[in-house]
Amino acid sequence: MRPDCATVTGMAPSPERGRRVPAIIVHGGAGASPAERDELYVGMRAAVQAGWAALAAGGTSLDAVEQAVRVLEDHEHFNAGRGSALTAGGRVEMDASIMEGDRLRCGAVGAVSRVANPVTLARRVLEDGRHVLLVAGGAEAFARAAGVPECDPASLVTERQRRRLTERAAVTSTGTVGAVALDRHGTVAAATSTGGIMGKGAGRVGDSALIGAGTYADSTLGAVSCTGDGEAIIRVVLARRALDYLKEAGDAEYASRVAVDLLVEEGRGQGGLIVVDWRGRTGYAHSTPLMPVGWMFPAAGEPVLAF
Repeated sequence: MRPDCATVTGMAPSPERGRRVPAIIVHGGAGASPAERDELYVGMRAAVQAGWAALAAGGTSLDAVEQAVRVLEDHEHFNAGRGSALTAGGRVEMDASIMEGDRLRCGAVGAVSRVANPVTLARRVLEDGRHVLLVAGGAEAFARAAGVPECDPASLVTERQRRRLTERAAVTSTGTVGAVALDRHGTVAAATSTGGIMGKGAGRVGDSALIGAGTYADSTLGAVSCTGDGEAIIRVVLARRALDYLKEAGDAEYASRVAVDLLVEEGRGQGGLIVVDWRGRTGYAHSTPLMPVGWMFPAAGEPVLAF
């Protein structure tokens, strides 16, 4: 058992929160290809470092998860941002969400094509506070009004994903990226971003844009980011259910494993998830061959990568 995931006796958090030891854990998607392990390693290390830098500088858990996910959105070997899976028509349509656990503030976007970093747009939705989820043209109009830079959708399409689209009978893409973190103030946050499934129909929105399914955070319990078969994750409301298991057991590793069992058995799909609890203890699990995971906490000294 990893030292950051040690089993502890379940108990309710103290109503008077003191300073906490920060922690972050990041995933690179349950659909990652073992053939690209070297590229994934580089991207994951950079993402963990970016998130940890925000925490170490005194930033919030929201800052940390946004920065970590942005790094993976900018890396073409992850299914998010530039490098997203393509629709049947060869376009990029991306989903993302972000949530903080103190006041349950959250923001999400779906089917966006003109923003390079959907997680940042999702955070702007959170900060605006009027809505939780905006999609397609409405989300892009909000981005322009909020001053989020617009990009040419063609700039997000990579040759790697064009090849995968033509070979989609043999290659599937169910990857997602995400991060969860605890800051020194005791606030947890979660963020998830994806290009969705390869060859999807136009307008399809998966779990990554849905609070409770792909993303959830509650500072009295913890935070979760999911990856995998989106429709299956939605069916079992996986992120929120994982926190229910965490509340019952007080063990992030156990909650992760049981939640993945739920996804497979009741959701009838494959995938994985990462968890951080209100103490900063982390856990993860997946049912697929590879899910890149990395984490950082003060005692580690440097990012720990497990894949």
